[in-house]
Amino acid sequence: MSNIPHYTRSKSRHGMKQNQTIAEKIAEKMRAANNPDDDAPANRKKKGFKRSHIKIEYEGENERLNEDWNESKQLKTVDNPAIWQPVYWREQLENIQEMRKNQDAPVDTMGCERTADTAVGPAVYRYQILVSLMLSSQTKDQVTSAAMDRLKTHGLTISNILKTSDKKLGELIYPVGFWKRKVEYIKKTSTLLESQYDNDIPSTISELCQLPGVGPKMAYLCMNIAWHQTTGIGVDTHVHRISNRLKWVKSTTKTPEDTRKILQEWLPRSLWIEINWLLVGFGQQICLSVSPKCQQCLNNHTCLFGKANLQSKKKKRN
Repeated sequence: MSNIPHYTRSKSRHGMKQNQTIAEKIAEKMRAANNPDDDAPANRKKKGFKRSHIKIEYEGENERLNEDWNESKQLKTVDNPAIWQPVYWREQLENIQEMRKNQDAPVDTMGCERTADTAVGPAVYRYQILVSLMLSSQTKDQVTSAAMDRLKTHGLTISNILKTSDKKLGELIYPVGFWKRKVEYIKKTSTLLESQYDNDIPSTISELCQLPGVGPKMAYLCMNIAWHQTTGIGVDTHVHRISNRLKWVKSTTKTPEDTRKILQEWLPRSLWIEINWLLVGFGQQICLSVSPKCQQCLNNHTCLFGKANLQSKKKKRN
């Protein structure tokens, strides 16, 4: 006689359901005993069953870089143990300095400090620096430089600009970005400089930022170049983009001003002026916003963005 116990159905519905449940459990245990490798597909049909998630990680070199950057969140600077700093920033900075050693980017010959007339008096020179910075927003250096040449030929002083009609001023600065709005800004700013600053420009960040059309980036650069004072880092789109690509910020920043605040937390003050010039030229020649030349970059072995870009291009070729 078989050793399998025999169960009879109860006349009541409750007893019938209970006997069926017991029988099903016994049959299930016997199947599991006879098939130890069975993954019990019936269990997957139960309500509330969830599939386990597969963790996808970088392999090889990329995995090492990710680990290093995760560790960098806990690293502190040598000078100030309480402040975070990126892992590879010194090596990356030296590589950027090497790539920029020829000084042949547009910013090297057409930056705001190059477009102002050094032969004029100090106050006029500072005013020209400020105007050049105002024109440079959302405008390529080549266009800004050409506009500054026309303005200087016309006579780029506060008194002369105030005598110039809006129509004529627009013709002189066109086609800089948002030229109509900048005509208004230059006129209003020139009026304030004449009436409140004795035909000179403000010498503090807060006062500069109160001028029409002047933001933090312009103000810090103006203090650095016009007044020769290191008060902060001038962060434009190039510096903002590259700092995020190189992971020089603890987490992705949305605005140049957010990037500036983080950079100033850990970057040595002695580099605050140089960093803008270095990264702007680097961004104009190699780390472009569109189609960056990662294959030419000396940092493509420590830059996750660069490695991902090169891998993507390799896959497309294959």
